[in-house]
Amino acid sequence: MLDVLTIATALAALVLAAWCGFAAYRDQPTKDWHFIGMAVVALLAVVQLVVGIVQLARGEKPEQGTAIFVAYLLGAAACVPAAGFMSLAERTRWGSVTVAAGGVVLAVLEVRLFDIWGG
Repeated sequence: MLDVLTIATALAALVLAAWCGFAAYRDQPTKDWHFIGMAVVALLAVVQLVVGIVQLARGEKPEQGTAIFVAYLLGAAACVPAAGFMSLAERTRWGSVTVAAGGVVLAVLEVRLFDIWGG
């Protein structure tokens, strides 16, 4: 895996979590600019998914198994979009809390992906 991409995705997810957490603190729902931030973080996760699949196709193997690695890649790519859709259903501060939690979960998944790959 590309360590720089993993770190960038995790940091972007934490920034998104802090941003949406601050919105929840101010009793605000997710706004359009939060969705732009979610799109950026989701794009980084999708790029990581593609890079991981390409590396697997080239014959590189994660230390802890391919199946679990692919499962974590798919979960990481789906984490923030799922939180974003859930925040659309809850147009209160709790929608912002949901996205903040999704950002934290994505950051944890990135750390785990790094460990699975053999970092």
